[in-house]
Amino acid sequence: MNGRMEILRSIGKYLPKGGEKKALREIQHFGSRIFDSLAEEQFLPKKVAQHLAEVRAGQVRFDSSHADAVAEGFRAWATKAGATHYSHWFQPLTHTSAQKHDSFLAWGGHGRAIEQFRGKELLLGEPDASSLPSGGLRVTHQARGYTAWDPSSFPFLWESAEGLTLCIPAVFYSWKGEALDHKIPLLRSEQKIQAALQRLLSFCHIDDGISFSTLGPEQEYFLVDGSLYSLRPDLLLAGRTVFGAKPPKGQELEDHYFAALKERVMAYLRDVEEAAFALGIPLKTRHNEVAPAQHEIAPLFEKSILACDHNLLLMELMRAFAAKHHLACLFHEKPFAKINGSGKHCNWSLGTNRGMNFLNPKEDSLLFLTLLTAILRAVHEHAGLLRASIASAGNDHRLGGSEAPPTILSVFLGDSLEELVRNLAEGKTASSSEARRIDLGLQNLPLYEADSSDRNRTSFFAFTGNKFEFRAVGASAACAFPVAIINSIVADSLELLLDELDPIRERQNLLEASLPILSKHLKHALPILFSGNNYSKEWQEEAASRNLPNIRYSFHSFGELSEKKSIRALEEVFTEHELESRLEILYEQYAKTLQIEVGLMLEMFQTQILPAVQKDIGQRSTSLGKAQQVGVQSSSQLEQVEQMSSLLDQAIRVSRELIHLRDQTQELGWEAKGKVFCELISPKMHELRTSVDTLETLVDDALWPLPKYREMLFL
Repeated sequence: MNGRMEILRSIGKYLPKGGEKKALREIQHFGSRIFDSLAEEQFLPKKVAQHLAEVRAGQVRFDSSHADAVAEGFRAWATKAGATHYSHWFQPLTHTSAQKHDSFLAWGGHGRAIEQFRGKELLLGEPDASSLPSGGLRVTHQARGYTAWDPSSFPFLWESAEGLTLCIPAVFYSWKGEALDHKIPLLRSEQKIQAALQRLLSFCHIDDGISFSTLGPEQEYFLVDGSLYSLRPDLLLAGRTVFGAKPPKGQELEDHYFAALKERVMAYLRDVEEAAFALGIPLKTRHNEVAPAQHEIAPLFEKSILACDHNLLLMELMRAFAAKHHLACLFHEKPFAKINGSGKHCNWSLGTNRGMNFLNPKEDSLLFLTLLTAILRAVHEHAGLLRASIASAGNDHRLGGSEAPPTILSVFLGDSLEELVRNLAEGKTASSSEARRIDLGLQNLPLYEADSSDRNRTSFFAFTGNKFEFRAVGASAACAFPVAIINSIVADSLELLLDELDPIRERQNLLEASLPILSKHLKHALPILFSGNNYSKEWQEEAASRNLPNIRYSFHSFGELSEKKSIRALEEVFTEHELESRLEILYEQYAKTLQIEVGLMLEMFQTQILPAVQKDIGQRSTSLGKAQQVGVQSSSQLEQVEQMSSLLDQAIRVSRELIHLRDQTQELGWEAKGKVFCELISPKMHELRTSVDTLETLVDDALWPLPKYREMLFL
């Protein structure tokens, strides 16, 4: 019996963990492991706490003279909870987080050991940057990288097998001061969008506090049994199955979406939520997604800076607790072929600290229309750049179907708002329709007010009432990069729009005076609007006639970062050198990802699949030979053996072609290597997979070495 069969027999004995815990969590534990404003009141001098509040609000630069007091407050709070180490927690260009632990140990007087945390250790750290992506911002023999405390995010206590560690959110930069992380550009983009929004508020004669972007990322993921996962080298090393036949039942019956969560999943989620709750991550929603074994978890909206931090922390928690529950949590965009993939739907909006939502149509009409015009102009002008912001080898498998948006970038506004925009663009009178009420024909239920529009789950960038849903972001991606791009292009567009509007700011009827200028820009951006089925062939043809970019493969979108209009729009957020580095990293990560997947395909085929198929063919041939010796003829059985042999011959031929193509890329640079992988090797990978997946449906089940989809997705 092979390992797969042994695991399948033992899985039924699994008992969910966590049943002995309390069923309810107490609200007072929310944020118990973050050094928030309440902890500041207890552990920091009043003057220092007030200064930190002003720093977080963006009103002043941090005064380094307070560093020792802040560091001591952090240490006292952390050690009281049982922490022994601290770490700068930062976000390198890997779409994950990083940390290096140091203890609070220091020498005191008379050679005695003491616990100490000094201001200079809080402000600046120096992890070696040589092994993290830099895209040419540093070379191997110049390895300095610096982490600097980011006071815009709260420190937190991270629990692992080693105990508690004080994690201090930090930025990461090179010896020359160039951003080596996702956080610095995000923070810069917040400054840029805040300046543009404050200027918009001033133009509209509104005083409503401090502006910022907000984010609510809906995180999709798969959960599979840990033992079956360990038997899949492709899942272990690439996060997706490079082979795997479609099961007889997938998501066709639509019976998994919103179905009751299984007990094993609930036990896992309860632990995740409890830990997230303590870290101040405001989780709100959990449910089954469309594909079997797929789920989604979503938080309340908060400032984008915090939301991006929290999403990375949440992913770390989910991975860690999955292992404790003998599960594997998969964030790849398409871990299983022919069923839904996973995204990170980034619900993005703009607001103020006084509760105003710039994208609420019920707020000030001039403010809303001006901002909406700027957004539509930005998306139309920089559609290719937005495509590049979510580009990856993994996302290419997901985009274009199964509820993931296609690669044509369009904007959905809903019927009412789109009609308003089109009327304004054509110089017609814009009228608002009355709210529609729905009567369900049930006497005991009230009438329900209908939303202004339906949703469009096929749209790349969809307005959903008071926010835009950027559905194309991949599940494994860090939110910070696409959000920084959105902030930047919208701020740039808004500034250009306000330059035109400023001369009329003192007009008596400002809205009426602004409409001709807004109308001009709305008319130019109309091609980006589409409310229909983004998957249809007709839309692809129409989008081409509108000159909308359709960049099917991520590799072909990376160059958008080096376009002059992109460089100009991203000023103050990325230096030109930093953009060049991101471009180089994208090429490198794309090529390396496919290089790993090709290696996995070849190894798994040669060492696991080929022997299994050969053994089955040998056994069937022997059986046929014995039958013929006693006069039994079976043409059907012979045809099946010949079919398997033919498929195996095809697979062997394609595998050799893959080896040849891969070997030819060894001396190429990352861009050239990525081009070969994208345009020549990927089609061959698909060809090899097709042959192997067909063989999976023919080979003796007891001989097949890899866990099958039906086993991983339905347990």
